[in-house]
Amino acid sequence: MPRRDLRNNRYERADDRPLPGAGLAVRLWRWRTEIALLAGGGTAAVTVAGALRDGDPWPLLVLLGATAALATSRYGRSWSAAHAWCLVSRHRIQRVCLETRMHTRSGRIPLILWITPSAAGEKALVLTRAGICAEDFAAFSGEIASACYAREVVVARHRHRAHLVLVEVIRRPEGPGPVVGLDRFYGRANWSTLHPSGAAQEEPDTGPGTKPFPLAA
Repeated sequence: MPRRDLRNNRYERADDRPLPGAGLAVRLWRWRTEIALLAGGGTAAVTVAGALRDGDPWPLLVLLGATAALATSRYGRSWSAAHAWCLVSRHRIQRVCLETRMHTRSGRIPLILWITPSAAGEKALVLTRAGICAEDFAAFSGEIASACYAREVVVARHRHRAHLVLVEVIRRPEGPGPVVGLDRFYGRANWSTLHPSGAAQEEPDTGPGTKPFPLAA
């Protein structure tokens, strides 16, 4: 069986018991965005309620104006949808790691350090655990694409830091426009795209942001 076969299991479990649950700190990290949104929404609601009780309508008007701007403008709707997809992809990638055994024996999965919208979908910067590498993500790219409701997934490994993996969820053709998301900080020439078999597609290291990032493995 090939080392990176899509169904290759790096270790066998003696039974089908569930994996140990994640600790509190890990759970808080995984749900950090949702917690921040709930905290922000709760704070806004308390502020508006207090202002209305005191007869001041301005906080409510400001909140309604900001909400209307997001809902009625094309940019606001696109921005909201793009970041909502980031939340969906983050949790779906984490679920794939659990379901496909891309985790340690103790049940620890790779950390998604950052996920941002991109011109074609979303890009996630992943920190792997001991025993997991970029080739594992490339081998399960089909499962990740299916879980994220996407067209395809492209996996890239950092040239100098093998523990950093870039997972690009592609939902649509990449259109013209400025460089967005992770490319602004890490550059495109610092990554080597991996085929589903695990083979790397190298590019000359000529500096950040000078070479295009391939969209197809």
